[in-house]
Amino acid sequence: MPQEERAGVRLTNLDQPLFPDAGATKRDLVDYLDAVADRLVPVLSGRALSVVRVLRGQASFVQKNLPAYAPAWIPTLEMGTQDRRVVHYPVCDDRRTLLWFANQRAVEYHPTLFQGLGSDAPTHMVLDIDPPEGPGAFSLAVQGAVLVRQALTDAGLAALAKTSGAKGVHVVVPLASGQAATDVAAATRAIAARAERIDPALATTAFVLEERAGKVFLDSTRAGGATVAATYSPRARPGAPVSFPVAWEDLAGVSPSDFTLHTAPRLLAGADPWSERMPPPQRLADGLVEEGHSIPIARVAAMHAGKRRAATRRAAERPGPPSSG
Repeated sequence: MPQEERAGVRLTNLDQPLFPDAGATKRDLVDYLDAVADRLVPVLSGRALSVVRVLRGQASFVQKNLPAYAPAWIPTLEMGTQDRRVVHYPVCDDRRTLLWFANQRAVEYHPTLFQGLGSDAPTHMVLDIDPPEGPGAFSLAVQGAVLVRQALTDAGLAALAKTSGAKGVHVVVPLASGQAATDVAAATRAIAARAERIDPALATTAFVLEERAGKVFLDSTRAGGATVAATYSPRARPGAPVSFPVAWEDLAGVSPSDFTLHTAPRLLAGADPWSERMPPPQRLADGLVEEGHSIPIARVAAMHAGKRRAATRRAAERPGPPSSG
């Protein structure tokens, strides 16, 4: 079977379909990642990386541990988990590593929001704007992103937007060093709450899907150890879309399907709008952080609420005392 080699990486089975409904081959994935390597690698460099792989005939899956068969030249970061396991995360610091992952059919690239092992030193604050299912979903996501931008502007912060590569929008604020992860998470909650108050008919911070009433979810949980699909990362979705930076003034006029493995290199035309438009690192105001610390963490609040509902249900189902009649 014909093989190719780039940057010392042997590439195989390039003409196979990438995944169902991708409209692309493995070669298209390799060619795309090679074309944007000089822009994607800086976004991934120095960060623990999770990838989404799509093997032939299998459902997509998330891979965190670097496989034992990986080349020795791929660096790793060892991080413990709550159940006392150690995950050996790969780090993608160069084109060669990116091409190796492409040959492994790694379609999506999700780095941490901090570099190295500095989990208490996030470099970005992210709000994930997640619209409800249905027609016009992305238009609703754009409206939610505009609310978040207004809340950020009112707080003296500047942000950049990108399509998530799915149906939503990511709003990203670069951070100055020396700000604790818990404070950044708190400020993220505060911004989401402020944006919700601007237009509560449109947006919600309700973590539980059933409580969102068809509104746009302003997800403030992309903090701490969470990852986010990298700018320029493909997504394992129909049409093989790409997470792509978009100027605020252009956001309402685009669709996630505008940016794919096939179209993104031409649209970039050698430029790097993510780094070129990124505001300088910023500090979060004390008042914003204090406000956020008074807001319950969404996942924790949802968990406790679920436990309360379950306890109430069990109590209602418990048989009463026998009748004395």
